[in-house]
Amino acid sequence: MTDTHAGFLRATRSSYDAIAKDYSTEYPSSLTFPLDRALVEAFVRLVAANGPEPVADLGSGPGFVTALLHELGVPAFGVDVSPAMVELARAAHPRLRFHVGSMTSLDLPDATLGGILALYSTIHVPDAHLPAVFAGFHRTLVPGGHVLLAFQARTDTGHLHLAERFGHDIDLDYYWRTPEQMADLLAGAGLTPVATTLRQPQGEEKRARAFVLARK
Repeated sequence: MTDTHAGFLRATRSSYDAIAKDYSTEYPSSLTFPLDRALVEAFVRLVAANGPEPVADLGSGPGFVTALLHELGVPAFGVDVSPAMVELARAAHPRLRFHVGSMTSLDLPDATLGGILALYSTIHVPDAHLPAVFAGFHRTLVPGGHVLLAFQARTDTGHLHLAERFGHDIDLDYYWRTPEQMADLLAGAGLTPVATTLRQPQGEEKRARAFVLARK
């Protein structure tokens, strides 16, 4: 692991450990807009039609999306870089599996996942690491498996650094991209883009939301 790789993982982990409880209270769900949930439901149907393999919810946070996947009828487990987030998820959803890990080095066997869901988690991965992340997605998916990404779309600057959130000192970087950028990176890893969606900000949101669906 390179120093830069270890550095951004440490910073992301410690930042989310610091804000885990406040974050989970402030954002009990990231799927409050009907279109967002509908896209996740469509992803679940595609995964289920391809086979019985589980979905990995990468960047699972407090676990509400992992629980939704389970409710929608697919086996699912959560992976998060923050031990504090994993602890909250396990407490809230004791029947589901959550473990500490990173999408930058998936500790999973080849061709064992029916789907990968990454909602607002690739936003903390620097550009230089995304090709390796998506290569890991390709490696762990079964043929016909799907990936669904969600992220705040780039409209101006591509980078934001926060040193404070919810009254806690943090060291957290955010990277904004366009749907086209992410689709191109997925294609470069051998994952065929199926659809891209861009919706405008709703309510208190400040940035448009992008979704990219791809298939192995």
